[in-house]
Amino acid sequence: MKKRYFGTDGIRNQVGQGLMTPDQMLKLGWATGQVLKAQGASRVLIGKDTRISGYMFESALEAGLIYAGIDVLLLGPMPTPAIAYLTRTFRADLGIVISASHNPHYDNGIKFFDAQGLKVSDELELAIETAFDQPMVHPEQADHLATLGKAQRVNDAPGRYIEFCKSTFDGQGALDGLHLVVDCAHGATYHIAPAVFEELGAKVSRIGVEPNGLNINQECGATHLDVLIEKVQRSGANIGIALDGDGDRLMLVTDKGRIVDGDDILYLLARHKYPNERAVVGTLMTNLGIEQALAAIGKKLHRAAVGDRYVMATLKAQNLSLGAEGSGHILCLDKSSTGDGIIAALQFLSIYCEQGGWENLLHGLTKFPMHMINVKVTRHYDPETYPPLLQAIAEFEKNHQHEARLLIRASGTEPLVRVMVEGQDAKRVEEHAKLLAKWVEKGFS
Repeated sequence: MKKRYFGTDGIRNQVGQGLMTPDQMLKLGWATGQVLKAQGASRVLIGKDTRISGYMFESALEAGLIYAGIDVLLLGPMPTPAIAYLTRTFRADLGIVISASHNPHYDNGIKFFDAQGLKVSDELELAIETAFDQPMVHPEQADHLATLGKAQRVNDAPGRYIEFCKSTFDGQGALDGLHLVVDCAHGATYHIAPAVFEELGAKVSRIGVEPNGLNINQECGATHLDVLIEKVQRSGANIGIALDGDGDRLMLVTDKGRIVDGDDILYLLARHKYPNERAVVGTLMTNLGIEQALAAIGKKLHRAAVGDRYVMATLKAQNLSLGAEGSGHILCLDKSSTGDGIIAALQFLSIYCEQGGWENLLHGLTKFPMHMINVKVTRHYDPETYPPLLQAIAEFEKNHQHEARLLIRASGTEPLVRVMVEGQDAKRVEEHAKLLAKWVEKGFS
């Protein structure tokens, strides 16, 4: 059976569309509770980012779960990886995140973590969908009120998570003397990330720490680096750290304003932090230059499908610890059960302190020019249904076998098709990407 509500990263939509309405969230909470009760489970954590709609969906999910007889622990605004961690430490049966990650404030979504702090299985998602399609009822019995769940707010959740993050920093000494600019995207890390770095000794200049429910990811954070670059250079800071709205992505900026993305961080960690790992995991989007640089230091790159859950699955299958996406999802499975921007930043900072700065860190790392275009589509993307696109792809592959690489894929979270071309000639790479994007637009927009 194919899932109908859950995508590659949970449920996501514009607020008021699809399942992202109060009544549907109420029923989703109830359906989730029904499945959990049948498995003998009794406790769920709920956390959220700073979107204004999160309050509404938090209340609706809470009510549905309680109606199904599940106890609920409310964490308030917390990063996605914090909810994975706290689900384990509270020995809860499920963790629920209300977030649309890097998307604008008018979107929202739901992610689930199991008791081990891992993304839940396809089987559980299918079971929840099946329950969701049933009428929402409560057992008819005289003392049915006694079967309702209860809710409790966890007031010390931020402090618990701050201490956990600090415990993963194993660099030589603390961060004394470092000046960091930290951009929290007006998201879920606004009260967490600055405290972690400051308590380890760094001087922190803050960006994106005044959430109002509407400004999450708005011209800031891991997807908009211009403000961070400008402040790093103007302030003379050593490093810029950018997180996204739910705190599972990391991008860095050097003191000279160079962007250090997830691909770069994967290489740096592989080389300096995981020298004994035989291989690491990237995605189909990982730059070919990264693969070549890894090979030069004796490491293999395994390519997974795009999406952190696929990187995770490949890490598990290959018994590896380190994986990443160019967009900034960094998985250090010896430190955390899921992608975590703060923890990834701490692993990088331990390298930075050990190496004494940027000068030698990026030596020998040359990436191929890459150009990506997001094409808005109005129908399901299937290249087999549009022969002109297939022909354009075939011609590209025939003419550029050894000098360029392309990837065309549908986004798992937005109505977009992503067209990526990389190669040695930046001008030709851009031209090819634009040409292929036009064919996608003609066929699916």
